[in-house]
Amino acid sequence: MKIESYDRTVDQLLRMGYFKIPRFQRAYSWENAEVEDFWQDTIVDSDSDYFIGSIVLFRLGEHLYGITDGQQRLTTITMLLCAIRNVLSANGFDALANGLHNLIERPDIDNKNQFILQAETSYPYLQEYIQKFGGSLRSVTTSKEEALLKNGYDYIFSNLNTSVEAIRSDTSLSASKQKVAISEKLTRIRDRILRLKLITIILENEEDAYLIFETLNTRGKDLTVSDLARTHLTRMLPQSNRNVDRPKERFNAIIKQFEASKEDISINSFLHHYWLSRYEYTTERKLYRAIKKRIRTAPEAKDYLDSLETDAGRYRIVHEPAGRRWRIEQHCIRDSLTALNLFRVRQQIPFVLSVLGEYENGNITLRQAKRALEAVENFHFAFTAVTSQRSSGGISFMYAHHARVLRDASSRDKPKVIDELVDKLKAKLPDHQEFEANFRDIYCSEEYTKDKLLVQYILGRMTKKFLPAIPIDWEQMTIEHIANQGRTANSPSKEEIAEIGNLLLVSEKLNSQLKNKSFSDKMRILRGSHVYLDDYLRAQTTWGAEQIRERTDALAGIAFDVVWKL
Repeated sequence: MKIESYDRTVDQLLRMGYFKIPRFQRAYSWENAEVEDFWQDTIVDSDSDYFIGSIVLFRLGEHLYGITDGQQRLTTITMLLCAIRNVLSANGFDALANGLHNLIERPDIDNKNQFILQAETSYPYLQEYIQKFGGSLRSVTTSKEEALLKNGYDYIFSNLNTSVEAIRSDTSLSASKQKVAISEKLTRIRDRILRLKLITIILENEEDAYLIFETLNTRGKDLTVSDLARTHLTRMLPQSNRNVDRPKERFNAIIKQFEASKEDISINSFLHHYWLSRYEYTTERKLYRAIKKRIRTAPEAKDYLDSLETDAGRYRIVHEPAGRRWRIEQHCIRDSLTALNLFRVRQQIPFVLSVLGEYENGNITLRQAKRALEAVENFHFAFTAVTSQRSSGGISFMYAHHARVLRDASSRDKPKVIDELVDKLKAKLPDHQEFEANFRDIYCSEEYTKDKLLVQYILGRMTKKFLPAIPIDWEQMTIEHIANQGRTANSPSKEEIAEIGNLLLVSEKLNSQLKNKSFSDKMRILRGSHVYLDDYLRAQTTWGAEQIRERTDALAGIAFDVVWKL
């Protein structure tokens, strides 16, 4: 590997030739804070010849270089120069603006204009609305990268205009002196940017660039596992057409699918959960190493990308089950996925992905898929939602192991794999005493709102279990407090009123009928309704703190032994 290293100013670098951001690089990702820091460091606080680090390039042709490291800084520098050019032009300094534009766009040897910095992911936004002389910045952005580019440019342009307006507001200067002062201010900023120092490292070819790229970023935090995985795939799957990069487009389409969701779906978590559902167990920190070790050929990379695309759709369903249409008989799957999201658990996702895949591919029945997912839901209701136990790495390993075994098992043995997981989940359940003690701490009232969704879920599952024929419109359901929330001298405490033993799930219409009525009046109305009333509640003639606690424990027993029984 031949490596050349030079000291360069930004001016010297931009006069070397043209610079292309290659396909394995990520999109522009600097947030406002990073652009502000760069402005402060290079324009406000810097001395002359300020050093901004290194840039790693590789040769693509005569006077054409690919960027291995430093694209965020070079893109930001380009935006700085574009903003200075535009402010110069707006203030009548056309010669200075045209001169600066030569470091943004200039003719190549065929006398065809080329932008000095050439990017693919930001096309056409960066080129048409920032780099192009006379282009107007489009106010509507269609991607996260475009929004970051616009925000960065707006910040720079605003700072430059503020400097100009400060001079124009100086009434001690004549109009001609103001014009001179504006010219000097803008050229000083221009020159400060162009004098910035950096070390330029040049490699001979793209193969060397891939190796340097991985070395620079594998141990650091600049690039995530998704950036590195995309790099590896594009390396394994070369472009078939210079202008069409299907592997990179397909990978980016997965990211965009997640970004389009109203849920916060992480591409890095997806890659890890996908891997655990199919391959050997590894941590997210070591995932890229595992990918690189296993995916070594173009056919392997193609199969990997194909299955990534398929599982990406399932992964979004796992996080956003309401985002697809389910047949009536599939509502059990939807409901289990919804509950797991309510519990905020993630260890089970590799197994859930495997179950969904096997069901959709016809390898397990709906009944088997329902058994698997309800077992996971019921376990995490007791283990996570009620008793708040911390999951160890052993549970993650267990789910990942059964995900892989389920995929690899024969059709005859797949039900056995599900049974084995159910047995392991049973062994990890908290005991009844611990469950009951924590069940008492589930509160819901106007003051205690944290567990409201969990309470609706608990009461809803009980209603579904014991009154399955009654259709429930969840959007029309609300929580009724048997002992009213408006406390009197003899009423239960605010915690007792919020206890689940004091709660019922009713329609909004019924809730308005019950309002602040007495216990006996409420029970008269409730007995004639379709609300699920447990045996304990039906047997009461009075209602107070003692009855609330006894009903809470009675509901805990029903939950543990009947409704969520594994």
